[in-house]
Amino acid sequence: MTIDKETVEKVAHLARLELTEAEVEDTMKDMSKILDFMAKLNEVDTTGVEPLVYMTTGANVLREDVVKQQITHEEALENAPKHDEDYFLVAKVIEK
Repeated sequence: MTIDKETVEKVAHLARLELTEAEVEDTMKDMSKILDFMAKLNEVDTTGVEPLVYMTTGANVLREDVVKQQITHEEALENAPKHDEDYFLVAKVIEK
């Protein structure tokens, strides 16, 4: 499968990437190789093969999640640079 320049430019725009012409050409080749590989994988008969979720059969051996220290709501707000009675105040960062 081949990828055209418009597709690469659309994906780059969605990912907020600025690509040079050389990078667009390289990306077209790379994306085509990826899709060709995926097509090759789709040819493999996986009937009866269990999906692989984990690479090992070992169980997750993490410590128990136990609360060791608790602070009050007021103590949490004490060191905040900006806050009101109940919440931390932060700058709005949503842009178009």
